Amino acid sequence: MPGPANDHHKVHKAVFRPLTLCGVDRRVCFLALFLGAATFNLFYSLLAGCLVFAVIYGFARASVAIDPQMLPIAMRSITSRTRYDACRWSDTTPRFARTRTTNRNPEPQNPTPEPPNPRTPNRRAKEL
Repeated sequence: MPGPANDHHKVHKAVFRPLTLCGVDRRVCFLALFLGAATFNLFYSLLAGCLVFAVIYGFARASVAIDPQMLPIAMRSITSRTRYDACRWSDTTPRFARTRTTNRNPEPQNPTPEPPNPRTPNRRAKEL
């Protein structure tokens, strides 16, 4: 009886092939179409709409030629949160955080001198 290591299943190529329109991922192609249409509606210019579509489509086509998985990875990275990297260099110098004072009315940093009280004797006159 064959074991689990000898199990082979036939998989068709169409399962692994990405869904594309004109050689670009269908989501990016629709994004280019919608942004081109929005530009056309905003500026009432067919040339501007076609130019926006051509720029986005050209960028997507060039990135697929370099690496087919570049755009899906970039789109997924937008929604994922950043992770802590323990190997990343960090500054080891100690930093001191300012703490809040518990007193709600702290003393001012540079208090203004109080006017002399006429009832108290002057120190300088006492020394002389």
